[in-house]
Amino acid sequence: MRKILHIDMDAFYASVEQRDNPDLRGKPVIVAWQAKRSVVCAASYEARSFGVHSAMPTVRAERLCPGAVFVPPDFTRYRVVSHDVREIFKRHTDLIEPLSLDEAYLDVTENKTGLPTATLVARTIREQIRHELNLNASAGVAPNKFLAKLASDWRKPDGLFVIQPEDTDAFLLPLSVGRLPGVGKVTGAKLTKLGIKTVRDLRTFDLRVLGDQFGRYGRRLHELAHGIDDNEVIPDRATQSISVEDTFEQDVLCAETEPMIRRLAESSGQLRAKNHA
Repeated sequence: MRKILHIDMDAFYASVEQRDNPDLRGKPVIVAWQAKRSVVCAASYEARSFGVHSAMPTVRAERLCPGAVFVPPDFTRYRVVSHDVREIFKRHTDLIEPLSLDEAYLDVTENKTGLPTATLVARTIREQIRHELNLNASAGVAPNKFLAKLASDWRKPDGLFVIQPEDTDAFLLPLSVGRLPGVGKVTGAKLTKLGIKTVRDLRTFDLRVLGDQFGRYGRRLHELAHGIDDNEVIPDRATQSISVEDTFEQDVLCAETEPMIRRLAESSGQLRAKNHA
């Protein structure tokens, strides 16, 4: 039985800004370029209480939270802090799979510090992040990655939630299927038409019909409904994709985007790496 942690830094970019600038503490902070077409990179929990969230257009965020303080993102600084968080993880295990600057999976089935339980490892990591970096992190503890990710979201912010193997059904079955990874608006609407609203409904649904409706993902849905996830924590996973974005002040025709995409790829270093491979 694996012991998996999912650690998620709370409102990471905004929290770093509030930590480094005392004048921002307790205020609704929105990390974004304040331009006509820009989007929110992160929002403090004070701003989230007004309905502001990541990827929201900044013009809408301004309407929802007129008293917000806008701070331009500083990704270089966020990467440094993310590295510091990673160094804390390494004290406990070498099996670390980062998902982004602010979250990662850790396999602590065997941990370096000899702590007797995964829950104690998670609690210790959160305390070290708080005391050494003056930031908060939420953690989920579970027998697999899927459940650990659900658990870390359960008591955010600054929370710790544990799903023991014997408690999996009690936790999982009442959940809306919208909480499952990969179930967005389109898939969710399709499941609803089939009469599937909760994980309990999904678990009892015929696997063959799921396969007919959703292809290979139908089997994945069936496994998730049973709390099954055999994916291992893989450190140093090769990059499968990279996201780089730019916002244009005016509409751009599709035919004009190729040089822009090439420029973004070159700025990320991916195109050069591919050309030299």
